Amino acid sequence: MASMVNSALAQARPKLGIFMKYARVELAPPKLSEIPQIKAGIGKLLSSAKSGAWKNQTVKQATVNTLVGAEVLFWFFVGECIGKRHIVGYNV
Repeated sequence: MASMVNSALAQARPKLGIFMKYARVELAPPKLSEIPQIKAGIGKLLSSAKSGAWKNQTVKQATVNTLVGAEVLFWFFVGECIGKRHIVGYNV
């Protein structure tokens, strides 16, 4: 049993190192120098929504955007369930 655990740990170490390398970059909060880029991105999003540029997307782009939106909604609802500590309703 101990040899299986040691073997599993030995195999997992390289993958965990790669995960941690990307997690430090991708999961870090935005820096103050990135705030103007965020504002510009939101402005671009709003202007494309107003002008109807979203209608000129390929099916692949629209599918990816839909899945990203669904993922955001999913994590919002999971966070709500975690926050209220109940699946349905609040414990009043």
